[in-house]
Amino acid sequence: EMEHENYTVVTEFVLLGLSQNHEVQMILFFFFLLFYTIILPGNVLIILTIQGDSQLGSPMYFFLANLAFLDICYCSVTPPKMLADFFSHRKTISYSACMAQLFFLHFLGAAEAFLLLVMAYDRYVAICQPLHYTRLVNRGICCVLVGATWGGGFIHGIILFALSIHLPLCGPNILDNFFCDVHQLVKLACANTYTVELLMFLNNGIVIVMCFTLLLISYTVLLLKLQTQSSEAKNKVASTCVSHIIVVFVMCGPAMYIYGLPFQAVPMEKVVALFHTVIFPLTNPMIYTLRNKEIKGSMWKLVSKHIL
Repeated sequence: EMEHENYTVVTEFVLLGLSQNHEVQMILFFFFLLFYTIILPGNVLIILTIQGDSQLGSPMYFFLANLAFLDICYCSVTPPKMLADFFSHRKTISYSACMAQLFFLHFLGAAEAFLLLVMAYDRYVAICQPLHYTRLVNRGICCVLVGATWGGGFIHGIILFALSIHLPLCGPNILDNFFCDVHQLVKLACANTYTVELLMFLNNGIVIVMCFTLLLISYTVLLLKLQTQSSEAKNKVASTCVSHIIVVFVMCGPAMYIYGLPFQAVPMEKVVALFHTVIFPLTNPMIYTLRNKEIKGSMWKLVSKHIL
């Protein structure tokens, strides 16, 4: 670190990690390694199945494949560094790597939240405007919507990144977590500057709370609309909607817990952050898949043909 004017130019951060106990670290390492060995290929299999089966060409499966890809990307941001740090006595991360983690976490996290909104739109049109579905949700519109989710996520991530690199940091350069995030850096800020205040506003769960509220309203409307459907249609659509609602709570719940009051000490923040950034994202596509007979059948055919 180098002194400059009234604040410190930080060149690296020390991460305290999940635990200081070596035995606990080894147990966690093998647990996460096993988890990734099983679940990560499952997400790749979902993408390959949807891409390779013409019967899974509907927009719903197109969005599911994009969700699986987004989750794979999101789970590549913090876990590799976390797994490597289990074998390090002194866990450090450079300033540039920290900023990269921060950017990609918020870029991909926001993109996923926006994609869930797009998937809710798809279900809304399918249930409430079935006669206009092919016109309102065709392949061209689907590509535009997915592109918009990535664009919206990028804008959110780059704004937080641009503000974070201008934070005047006082130190000490210690982060009580296993990865870098905005609210941890703000705690190291020297003064309550305009940049800090803007970061607090933007990062204070505003995107995730907005998305969660819109998703909750949309699925409530859909479930009410289902009351007018036939029994067979009701069961099929309800199964899909329930899967969507489970993923909404699985993704948005921990995020709102962490970012709802991000500049105060939050109980069990590390544990919730662990589930939010490492475990839950990879399980999201699985939740959809386990409740869908068509994609399960196609996955089994693919595995039987190329592996078994």
